[in-house]
Amino acid sequence: QADLVESGGGSVQSGGSLRLSCATSGHPYTWVSMAWFRQVAGKEREGVAGIGRGERTPDYVYSASVKGRFTISRDEVNNALLLQMNNLTPEHTAMYYCAAVHTNWQSRAYLLNPSSYRFWGRGTQVTVSS
Repeated sequence: QADLVESGGGSVQSGGSLRLSCATSGHPYTWVSMAWFRQVAGKEREGVAGIGRGERTPDYVYSASVKGRFTISRDEVNNALLLQMNNLTPEHTAMYYCAAVHTNWQSRAYLLNPSSYRFWGRGTQVTVSS
């Protein structure tokens, strides 16, 4: 099933910005917890940013390396998950993946853990040059 499709990646110079989008299909409102992960060759998949749903306000969590640079949000109108990436550096070069699950995770430990997610997109490449 093709429920998650990433887009918006590309090549930028250091200091530039990109906006990633994860389009959802099928039953988008059943995706309770969603997140962005990144991975480079030879390394483990790393949690970047995640969103859980509280009773009134969603939970937002970020890895220490991107907080203040990246912003995760839900585009409820277009049924998409967004990641605004600012002030990029070569260290941010990686394949970025969108993930979702029906479980309402609410803690950092679960929201940024790849084992917490069942559904994944195929990824979009981000390359930052010096």
